[in-house]
Amino acid sequence: MTSDNSIKVISLFCGCGGADLGLVGDFKYLGKRYAKNNIEIIHASDIDTYAVSTYNKNFRHKAIDEDVLELSFKDYKADIVVGGFPCQNFSTVNPNKRPDDKQSQLFWEMSDVVQEVRPKVFIAENVKGFYRLKKGRYFHMAKKRFEDLGYKVYHMLVNVSGFGIPQLRERLFMVGIDRKSKKIDFKFPAPTHGENSKNKKKIVPLSAVIESLVPEDPKYYFSKRAVEGVKRAKPNMKRALAQNLAEPCLTITSHLAKVSLNSRDPVLLVNKKKELYRRFTPREAARIQSFPDNFIFPVSETQAYRQIGNAVPPVYFWHLTRAVISQLF
Repeated sequence: MTSDNSIKVISLFCGCGGADLGLVGDFKYLGKRYAKNNIEIIHASDIDTYAVSTYNKNFRHKAIDEDVLELSFKDYKADIVVGGFPCQNFSTVNPNKRPDDKQSQLFWEMSDVVQEVRPKVFIAENVKGFYRLKKGRYFHMAKKRFEDLGYKVYHMLVNVSGFGIPQLRERLFMVGIDRKSKKIDFKFPAPTHGENSKNKKKIVPLSAVIESLVPEDPKYYFSKRAVEGVKRAKPNMKRALAQNLAEPCLTITSHLAKVSLNSRDPVLLVNKKKELYRRFTPREAARIQSFPDNFIFPVSETQAYRQIGNAVPPVYFWHLTRAVISQLF
């Protein structure tokens, strides 16, 4: 049970719960315990039924399967509003970008909730493309909207490999602080790993989460036909991106279920001589995203890959939550 003085949170676009696990804390990853935070999530929702089912399998508090457009928060009082609003149309790997689609403009819906609830702080997450596309047009549009509501907005492009996560995942994080609540100059958490970290702790390599190159199930191997197709590809095309186990992995995406060797997605080279390549298992993908092994995905592998790829890495969000709590609460 959470105490009456707990920090109340509304979680929008919650997905399977990566950010929310970081908010709540009390999990273990790669031998390190991430302590419980004094957080109570009073509302979590997502339009994805399968993601909500995964969320509800892993959290005591339950999310609802509902479109944010249909929700009202007039009776809610919350300290924090969190949202990783849908971002596929801003992705740097999406060749069919249509940023002016209604789906792409869900930061407006999040800002409406912020306006209705008036939290002390909001936290938003999105892909790097949202920050850079059209010279930052959409980012500045969102930033101005939140500033017009009375929030001072801080932002940072974060590479999560700097926080003990074996993945070169770069994402935009925005933290908005109500100008009326507290006068502070918010500082994002400092990296715990890498050259920019205080103790110069080594970046966590992919090998930390891959127990064996040889998969238990041969279904994860690519066919000989797929390998031959790669060999026929033009030399200047980035294909068969076999990962170096001694380094962090490239970004895990939401379409790993359909990954091919003729794509920019990371794969594993099991045996160079035999030309054996394979995709990551869902559990390996989850570990790369910093989900603990006791986080359950009670859905098909296709849905699990999608949820994992779309998630916010829990370990980074735990660090960000700690920074917000220590500076604002």
